[in-house]
Amino acid sequence: MSIGHTLLGLLESGPRHGYDLKRAFDERFGHDRPLAYGQVYSTMARLLKNGLVEVDGIEPGGGPERKRYAITDAGVTDVEQWLAQPEKPEPYLQTTLYAKVVLALLTGRPAADLLDTQRAEHLRLMRELTRRKSGGDLTDQLICDHALFHLEADLRWLELTAARLDQLAAEVTR
Repeated sequence: MSIGHTLLGLLESGPRHGYDLKRAFDERFGHDRPLAYGQVYSTMARLLKNGLVEVDGIEPGGGPERKRYAITDAGVTDVEQWLAQPEKPEPYLQTTLYAKVVLALLTGRPAADLLDTQRAEHLRLMRELTRRKSGGDLTDQLICDHALFHLEADLRWLELTAARLDQLAAEVTR
């Protein structure tokens, strides 16, 4: 996820302080990974340097000054271009799991056990996400669905690999 573009998009509704940006980000996108304050301020400094935001006001306080950031026209254009650009599909052609299966076969370890353990972990996470989805709002449901669909694809791969394990062992050990 592009933190910079996401913060710029949040600024399109109006100027905000870094604290407010962090809170809005965490509410909308940071359910599992809240944004660190340091990341917000370092990202805002970079966006400011690049002319994508400007300081709309500074409020003195008992602690550090509170800057209110506003998106610039260049920032709006940058967000528009980012939104229009499709994300590159990630085909996962080099995965750690595949490497583990091959290395298990090469070293004489039980690759079927590795696949079984991984299947159990995927199913555990799927149950957890399904529970979260059932009690969540629409945002949570969509995020969980995305993760569940990826896990389902992984499970299909695990089953296919388990069915072809003897054939794969013959190929990698020759």
